[in-house]
Order: sequence, then C-alpha cells, then structure tokens
Amino acid sequence: MMQSIPRVEPKVLEKEKTTPMRKIRAKVYKGAHTILLDKGWLFVFVGFLLGRAVILSAVSPFAVAFIATMWLVHREKTLKSMLGVLAGALTYSMTQSVFIGLSILAFIFLAALFKNQKNQQVIVPILVFFSAVAPRLFLYSTAGQLSSYEWMLLFVEGILGAVLVLIFMQSLPLLAPKRYKPALKNEEIVCMIILLASILTGMIGWEFYGASVEQIFSRYFVLILAFVGGAAIGSTVGVVAGLILSLANVANLYQMSLLAFSGLLGGLLKEGKKPGVAVGLLVGTAMIGIYGSADTLAPSLLESSVAILFFLLTPGSWFSQLSRYIPGTEEYTNEQDQYLQKVRNVTAKRVEQFSDVFQALSKSFTTAEAEPDAGKEAARETDYFLSQVTERTCQTCFMKERCWQKEFDKTYGLMEEMKSDITEGNKPNPDVMRQFENYCVKPKKVTDVMKEEMSFFEANRKLKKQVMESKRLVADQLRGVSEVMEDFAKEILKERQQHEHQEMQIIQALKHMGIELEKLDIYQLEKGNVDIEMTAAFYEYHGEGAKLIAPVLSDILKEMIIVKEEEISPFPNGTSYLAFGSAKEFVVETGAANAAKGGGLVSGDSYTTIELGAGKYAMAISDGMGNGMRAKEESVETLHLLQQIMQTGIPEKVAIKSINSILALRTTDEMFATLDLAVIDLHNAFVRFLKIGSTPSFIKRGEKLLRVEAGNLPMGIIREFDVDIVSEQMLADDLLIMMSDGIFDGPKHVENTDLWLKRKIREMKTEDPQEIADLLLEEVIRTRSGEINDDMTVLVAKVAKNSPKWAAVPVYQKTAQ
Repeated sequence: MMQSIPRVEPKVLEKEKTTPMRKIRAKVYKGAHTILLDKGWLFVFVGFLLGRAVILSAVSPFAVAFIATMWLVHREKTLKSMLGVLAGALTYSMTQSVFIGLSILAFIFLAALFKNQKNQQVIVPILVFFSAVAPRLFLYSTAGQLSSYEWMLLFVEGILGAVLVLIFMQSLPLLAPKRYKPALKNEEIVCMIILLASILTGMIGWEFYGASVEQIFSRYFVLILAFVGGAAIGSTVGVVAGLILSLANVANLYQMSLLAFSGLLGGLLKEGKKPGVAVGLLVGTAMIGIYGSADTLAPSLLESSVAILFFLLTPGSWFSQLSRYIPGTEEYTNEQDQYLQKVRNVTAKRVEQFSDVFQALSKSFTTAEAEPDAGKEAARETDYFLSQVTERTCQTCFMKERCWQKEFDKTYGLMEEMKSDITEGNKPNPDVMRQFENYCVKPKKVTDVMKEEMSFFEANRKLKKQVMESKRLVADQLRGVSEVMEDFAKEILKERQQHEHQEMQIIQALKHMGIELEKLDIYQLEKGNVDIEMTAAFYEYHGEGAKLIAPVLSDILKEMIIVKEEEISPFPNGTSYLAFGSAKEFVVETGAANAAKGGGLVSGDSYTTIELGAGKYAMAISDGMGNGMRAKEESVETLHLLQQIMQTGIPEKVAIKSINSILALRTTDEMFATLDLAVIDLHNAFVRFLKIGSTPSFIKRGEKLLRVEAGNLPMGIIREFDVDIVSEQMLADDLLIMMSDGIFDGPKHVENTDLWLKRKIREMKTEDPQEIADLLLEEVIRTRSGEINDDMTVLVAKVAKNSPKWAAVPVYQKTAQ
C-alpha cells in the first residue's frame, strides 16, 4: 500500500491540471452534438452532398433513398433533410433539382398512401423504386421517345435506389445512435463505407489547387480505417469507395486500385503507428501513379499529402472511440472483456443475493422450530386438554361453581393426575380414581370424555412433532441450497491469479524442450485443485501434453498433474488448447452383478456409480420393496433423485432426507425403497456410508474383513428420521463389497449368512471387482440349486493408488558458466 502512493499521486495531479481543458473539450463536444445531431444539421449537410451525387452521368438514386431512410429512422428531421437535398441538387443542375423534387413528391404521396401498412421496411424500398422510375420516365418522355439505353438507366436507377434504402437503413442510425452499441457487424461496416462513399460522390467537382476534395477525403477515410481495423478493413474501404467514385467519374477508375492497395499497405504497416499507415498511402500513390500520366501524379501526391496531414492532426481519442466498434481491435477486446466482467459480477451478485435469501429462510425456519421450555409447554398442553374436557362435562354440571371456583386447585390437581395416568398406562390409578369418584358427581362421564380427548391430544402432539421435523428438514434443505449457490458465486468470480515465479519456470522449461507457448493462464495452484490452461503450436502432435508438459508441471508444482482437456489443431503449427489439473490420489475400479427374481428381465434392485465434483465418487444400491416393475420404479426413482440432488453439491445427509420426504409424500401406496450409499473421497480414500434399511457391507483388506452397518428404516415409511452416517478409512488395494438383501439373506441351508459371506469373500483369490461380483452372485445361486427367490445385486469397488503413466520430468536448470 505504501508503494502504490507514489505512482498514483502524479496521475492525480496531472488530472487536476487538465480538468479545465477537459471541461472545455466536453462543452465543445456537447455543443457540436446538439447542433449536428439533436437539431439535425448533420443530416442537412449529408442531404446536400447526396443531392449532388450523380453516377454514370445521369443516374442519381442517392437522394430519394436518403429521404426514404430518414422518413423511417428520423422522421422528425425529414423536412430539414429534404431542404438540404434540394439545395444540393440546385448547385449541380436545374435538371437534377427538378428530378430530385419530383422524386421526393412522388415518395411523399406514396408513403402517405401506404403509411398504415405493416412491414414498412419491405414496402419503402418498393416505393423508392417507383419514386425514382416515374419522374425519370416523365423527364425522358418529354424529350422524345425513350431509347433502350434510357430504359436500362431508368430501371438501374430504380433498383439502385431500392438497394440503397436497405443499405442506408443500417448505416444512418450509426451516425446518431440512440444507445451505446458495443460492436459493429461486418455488414454494418460495409454499409457505413457505402454511405460515406456516396456522400463523397457529392463532392465531385470541388478542387483545391488542382487536388480533388473527394479524393482527399476518400484517402483520409482509408487511412483512418486501415489504422483502426487493419489490412482487411482498409482494403475493403478502398475497394468500395474507389468503385463508387469511379462510377461517378470514369476517369477516376484507377483510383479504386490506388485506394485498395493503399488501404492494404496501411493496414499491414499499422504497427508503425500513424507514420507507418501514412507511408503505406504514399507508397500506394507513387506505385499506382506510375501507370498514369505525369500530369496526374503531382495532384495525386498532393491529395495524399493533404489526407495524411488531416490524419496526423486527428486526435488519438477519436481512434480509440472508433476502435471500440471494430471487431478484432485491442480496444474492442478490452470493451468485450469489461462487458463480460460486468455481466459476471452482476450474475455473481444476484446469485449471492439468492444465497442470502435462502440462508435467511433457513434461519427463519430454524428460529421457528426452536423448542419452547418443556415445563411451560407441558402446562399449556394440560390446560388445553382439561379445557376441552370441562367444556363437554363440567359446563352443564350443577356443581361447576363449587369445583372450579371454590376448590379450583383441588379439582385441577385431581384431573391432572387422571390425565397423567391415562397417558402413561391408559388405565386410571385405583387410588386416584376412588378419590375422584368421591369428589366428582359424574366421574364416569368425565373419565370417558378424558379417554376420547386423549386420542385427539396424542394425535395433535404427533402432528406438532411432525411439523417441527418438517421445519427442520426444510431448514436443512434451504441451508444446503444456500451453500451451493454461495460456492457457485465464488466459482463465477474466479479470477486469473498471478503466479509469476511458476509462470517463468513453466515457460523456460517448455522452451528448453522446444515447446513455444502462445498463452499461459494459471487460475489456481491450490494443492489438489490446480487449474492451468495454455495454448501452443505443434507441427505434429504426438501426445506431448500428457507425455511432456504434464510431467514437467508435476515436477514444478510437486504434485501429479494430468491433461483434463485438449483441443488439437488438425493443421501443422496450428494453435492447440490444453487444460491441466490435479490428478486424484486414488482411483476406483468397479464391478457389478445382478439377477432378477426367477431369472426374469426386470429386477427391483437398481445400482449406480456417480462421479461427483470436488474429487468424490459415489456408489449406491436401492432395493424397491417387493419385485417386478413397481419395485424397479421405486428403486430407479430413488437413485435418480439421489444423483440429481448430489450433483448440485448438496450434502449427502440432506439429500437423503429430501428424497425420503418426496417418497413419503408423493404416494399413498405402501411402496418403500432401501438405499445403500458409499461416498469415497479420492484425495484420501475416506468413505462415508449412509445405509437406509440396507444390508451390511464389507471391506476386504488382505485377509481381514471389516463389516459396515447402520440401523435406519427404509425410505418412505416415516416422514422424519435421523440418518446415521458411518465412516471408514480405506487403504490402497482395499475392496468394498456392497449388496442387496437378496445376496445377504439368499444362501439356503446356512444358519449364519454373515460368517458364510465373510468366508467366501476371504477365500476369493482374485482382486478384480467384476470377477468378485460374479463369483459372489454365483455362490449364492448355487446354494439354492440355481433358483433365484429374490432380486440380487452385488457392487464391488477397488480403491487403488493413482500411478502416473509418465514419470515427472525434472525442470531444466541453467547452470552458471
């Protein structure tokens, strides 16, 4: 923090010095914007030049197309634009002004006639066609019969006018945008160039010391766009501008080559900044000028020199502003990065807000479920119970005043003892009953009513308990969702971190091996969670990512690194993308075997293996109660819900409680499902078992066998239950055997199936998970002489140490000479 102060203070002082100048500049820009755009004088000037624009000596499609576009885009400025067009036409010739005036009148008449029609963008070009053809036909007919050439010019003018409307509709809004436009499409750039070239056509005939004004500005625009957009944009501008200008004056046909070549050279030399682009124009002018006469070379050099002067005087901020709209430029890329950063921040903020909402809801349910004081709650329940009893018995008794006013404590005490006796054993204590009979005039009626109300009282108490459990479950679910969304927000905001030391090590090591990196991004170097991306060029790719780069990274970062993703270019020296991440310490190999009751095709057992995020691997078996399709539906639905919920990151315990609630509430049928879930942490081989109504599992470690079990009812039987979680630490080469009750209870004529299974598993010589699953299933079926009386499923997993395919490559160390 102390070091950053000296770097910031000079900038602050410089900003303070330039503040008055910036204020003056801002006022000038604002005033120009108001006069040119808000008041529409820019469109008047554009209309003036387009009114003078004529191509092929007799075709003028620009003016009516411009007025039609203004009528669509800026209707409130159309009148001023008409005046500008007519003024420009008058400066060209009387015939031109008559034609333009008749074309505008024809368009106004047709536009008023069809103003209520839909799809004006389609109708207006057609109206422009007739507005251009009809006046020209009238003028030609006054001079005599039309020749075939005049008919051709007439239709060419109409078609060009219709096409120019479509072009101007895309380019005119860019002159006065109502909102910020992040980028221009290629079509919009070309349309804008055509509009500029059309405007320059109106400058034909204007000269400055023998230099044509339209050529000066055409080269100026080529310089600007070549400097901003590079060779492609520069050459495109040159071709389009030169083509339109040559149509206006055939003598300028060679100018198209000059502008296109100059735009190409200027774009190629843009790394030399403004002087480099200027040199490109001078070289292009000199080379193309050789093909012309000596009389045209000097004016052409003068035109280029004036254009270069204007180009050098143009403020750099203008180029920066324009670059933001041209795809491929550095400013455009920065603008896109800022936009993506803003979107990412807004998204992360919104996700965090949702996370806070779910957290608040969870706290509200947790607060609401807080159990009240036991003594006060019991007294309140007793008061409510006795009030219900006395309402049905004592309210109509003639001894009510004596019992509940004069001797309230004695009456309340006796009835409270009666309630306690009925609650505990459902039979009143004889001594308490005898004392109550001597005291009350209607003891039997009171006792009967107490027994009736007791059933309601117990039901109400159970309901309250269920509500409290439901609130607790909802609170856990909301808390789980909140945690998942909070983690998601952090993931969105994952920044590219700076690790200069590791970057230099990686770049130097790979460079020494002949691999030149084009880009290296290190996002995370946390142990077990490395995230590195890089792009490089390979002449012929032979697996260098896994064989060379990953081993080098493993040596530098001191942990096993593998290739997570790679996109290799099919072309020699093409750009290839490689993503690297931490390898898991352990890998899991699984095997499964199952059989349906009676050898059928539909088993009520289902099993799945799930690759979870954060280096976890889950195995699960679900046994639907009974057999057949209905049991299969229950087990499949249970595992499907489990997979969907756990993949979101919600803890296993909350996920299982949620599934239980769904299964308990969704149907009234007595269909239940067991669940045997094991979640293995691939970083340390730690296993969490969640057994819901399932059979024990076994862990085989050499000759030892560990039994894993937990007592929970199957899911769907009761709506609230506590999930017992059993944890075990597995070692490398351990085997985990999970099974359904068809295997555990399946062996026939075996008194102790637990010992029998342990012996069979211990006697197996193979360590292949699939072979163990097949052999265990076969052994159980053999004991029943081939009969299968229940659905059977075995799921076996082997935990092994993850050994890299390629050894770590030591980093090249440059020794001192």
